[in-house]
Amino acid sequence: MDYKNDSRIVLTLDAGGTNFVFSAVSGNREIVDPVIHPSFGKDLNRSLSTIIEGFKQVQEKLDCKPSAISFAFPGPADYPSGIIGDLLNLPAFKGGVSIGPMLEEIFEIPVFINNDGNLFVYGEAISGFLPYVNKMLEKGGSRKRFKNLFGVTLGTGFGGGFVFDGKLLVGDNSCGGEIWLLKHGYEKNKNIEESISIRGVKNKYSEFAEIGLEKTPEPFEIFRISLGEIEGNRDAAIKTFTYFGKVLGDALSSVATMFDSLIVIGGGLSGSSTLFLNKTVEEMNGSFNVDGEEIKKMEIRAFNLEDKNDREMFIKGERKMVDIPFSDKKVVYDPVQRIGIGVSRLGTSRAVSIGAYSFALNEIDKKNDREGNYGA
Repeated sequence: MDYKNDSRIVLTLDAGGTNFVFSAVSGNREIVDPVIHPSFGKDLNRSLSTIIEGFKQVQEKLDCKPSAISFAFPGPADYPSGIIGDLLNLPAFKGGVSIGPMLEEIFEIPVFINNDGNLFVYGEAISGFLPYVNKMLEKGGSRKRFKNLFGVTLGTGFGGGFVFDGKLLVGDNSCGGEIWLLKHGYEKNKNIEESISIRGVKNKYSEFAEIGLEKTPEPFEIFRISLGEIEGNRDAAIKTFTYFGKVLGDALSSVATMFDSLIVIGGGLSGSSTLFLNKTVEEMNGSFNVDGEEIKKMEIRAFNLEDKNDREMFIKGERKMVDIPFSDKKVVYDPVQRIGIGVSRLGTSRAVSIGAYSFALNEIDKKNDREGNYGA
């Protein structure tokens, strides 16, 4: 459900290893200036006190009581129970910390926690990439429609999340969409995040340019080098993003085989998609060799929806008439089994915000329906 016209308010938090950013959302938009505090990730009491104080400071800016708290927090975690596990970037959170129940006791409102990959894809499914694609198909005269969406975030790490027919799938152990743990398709003894991340881009550029990591620029600078906008090893920069696209495509071919859905890309590295997305789609539509036989990676075909020609073919599909057996009638048949891949239509931060807001209100509304509190 799209809550863009809903007047209820939800407190939010963007929890990072360095800073906590607090805000409030109503009608799918921020309604206060964010409050920012250090995360104090090595001091549990100080970190928890900062979370409480940050939400209180935002609440003081509001004219009415918020309906819920909803935010992204790194895993591992038991998200439905609001319990955070052992975190790498917030080492004080070890052994299980019940943030959700703590905040519910203090603020006396429901608290919902997810990871950023889940909330990103949920926001894009509600009012971003998924409705964009379906409106594009409708405008193009296609009967094809999509209900499912997988989202990946490309940045410090490689996050993921999946929405199935409007429902966010967290998994029985809150571990759904953990794409970063997939085995690397081209380098032994590595998981996929070692290439699909900021550090992965820097490591590969360092290798191709034959320079030390201490001299390696940041990914945005490598992107600009590839375009010839600033000085650097342009050949190494292009090779870096080509390799990035190849490895990403191999990972997403596994995702598409499992979930058969549209795929949306977000995160800081998605800004370089013009350099890698064609290679990603090419890799997904490729094959692998088994005992001398070429086997396609997917039954379906992937299209780059940021590319004009691919987008037009995706919309058009193939229209043919087939006979109904033992009848003189025919039906329309589109034999092109396809998915589309593209970049966030909302921007990653806004998608996470909308996802957090909508998830909280949807859960509240479902509970009210079950309990018969229709006026709540």
